[in-house]
Amino acid sequence: MPLRFAEPATDAYHFPLTIRHLLDGVVTRSGEQQILYRDESSYSYRAFVQRLSRLADMLASAGATPGMTVAVMDWDSHRYLEAYFAIPMMGAVLQTVNVRLPPPQIAYTLQHARAEILLVHRDFFPIVEAILPALPDVKAVIAILDGADADLPPWAIGEYETLSAAASPDYPFEDFDENAVATTFYTTGTTGNPKGVCFTHRQLVLHTLAAAGPFGASRAAPCLGVGDVYMPLTPMFHVHAWGVPYVATMLGLKQVYPGRYEPAMICRLRAEHQVTYSHCVPTILEMVLQAARETGADLSGWRMTIGGSALSKALCAAARNVGMDVGAGYGMSETAPMVLMAARRDPDLAGDEDATIHTLTASGVPLSLVEVRIVDDAMRDLPHDGETRGELVIRTPWLTPCYTGDRAASETLWRGGWLHTQDIATIDPQGQVRIRDRLKDVIKTGGEWIDSIQLEELVATADGIAEASVVAVPDTKWGERPLAVVVPKPGAVPTLATLNQPVDAAIAEGAITRYARLERFEIVDQLPRTSVGKIDKKQLRARFGEAPPELCRQAG
Repeated sequence: MPLRFAEPATDAYHFPLTIRHLLDGVVTRSGEQQILYRDESSYSYRAFVQRLSRLADMLASAGATPGMTVAVMDWDSHRYLEAYFAIPMMGAVLQTVNVRLPPPQIAYTLQHARAEILLVHRDFFPIVEAILPALPDVKAVIAILDGADADLPPWAIGEYETLSAAASPDYPFEDFDENAVATTFYTTGTTGNPKGVCFTHRQLVLHTLAAAGPFGASRAAPCLGVGDVYMPLTPMFHVHAWGVPYVATMLGLKQVYPGRYEPAMICRLRAEHQVTYSHCVPTILEMVLQAARETGADLSGWRMTIGGSALSKALCAAARNVGMDVGAGYGMSETAPMVLMAARRDPDLAGDEDATIHTLTASGVPLSLVEVRIVDDAMRDLPHDGETRGELVIRTPWLTPCYTGDRAASETLWRGGWLHTQDIATIDPQGQVRIRDRLKDVIKTGGEWIDSIQLEELVATADGIAEASVVAVPDTKWGERPLAVVVPKPGAVPTLATLNQPVDAAIAEGAITRYARLERFEIVDQLPRTSVGKIDKKQLRARFGEAPPELCRQAG
């Protein structure tokens, strides 16, 4: 029997899943709710919606048309939130520029995306001035002076707030195909130029709806919902700030944007506005905890989702010790990003702190509409027993369909019809996913595989260690061996014996293979980071991977 289809009325409205419709009803529900920028400005949702029209009108006057790429270089701000909505709503494509990339790579991403209009904060004027000659497609630059009493650069057509004030508050946003591209940005790859990914209106709306439920997981830990006060601590250039600004705006929440990250300002904004929910990478959480120790700020009741890198048990415990509620989330640039969220699975574990932390530091359970598998090299399914390791592959409606302009990489990404994460994971019988390592970071030694994430978490608990990372280095006998690179606490002098104490305990318990025992380590003042705050293991391998044994610290 053939499929049956509805016969809609002649005048039935064909509702497109476009970003504009995330605002439906928000003024009615939350018209006087506030959106704030640092301690410098605030306005209501009613004014926010008018400012979206003003931004679209100003961009149209600058030559923006449907399909054109409009790039933003700004700190986390109300202006960036306006760009998240107004630019896609007018049919243009929002490019969120990673301002932490080296200038040549920033120029590459702008030219590759064919950006024609730039919105640029004054802090990035020197970069733009240097790279503009290499950007022949750029037809207009709008300067963001951010309250400074300064002259406009000669290459800017005007200043953001001045142009906004003169623009129309009644821009005629119209419906269009929900499959139109809404956003684009570039991944921070470890080799070659950054890769471009893009997302459609339909994909971002579905991601927003799934993430709002709360975050697609029952008893999500932590979660965001009606009544919360939201402050992002993930750069808005990075994967839509994990999509949460869209969720917060759809729900009509009070929002607080911190601008450039300054620990004292973040703690003050949190206290003054009773911020209840944020999200960030582990480095930012560590920064906030340190600021609180120095200032005496009260962090109790602050809920945070931690992603980008693994949430260690030690960091989770440190946050919980000051009254925070933290839990891991998982996603990638290619996944828009959220696909997994930590969830409290068993109320019988209440009161068992070790078990609670073990659950909260897992990568989580899938959001609604997310299907996950772990597979071997032949794409065969592996058991969900919590022990068997395989590559995590994903399907969900909001995954990027390709790397822009890179057919070969796109085919690799989507081999077999599933998006390949290149993460090694386990899935337990209750569906909880735990990322064990990156394919490129797993250490193969003596016929055994060592998870670098598990080993560096153990090393980080050793006496006198502030931070640790573990990478594979070549070894003539075993193929590869683990090398620990550690940052000691002030006054501490790490030794191989102290680093191996927690490792030996884990070996004795059968939690890790005996091949994980360290034979070498290095001490550094700080671990190198990527532009989004992850530990840069590529740099560590380049620095220490080829070092002769006599130059590394070894067992005596």
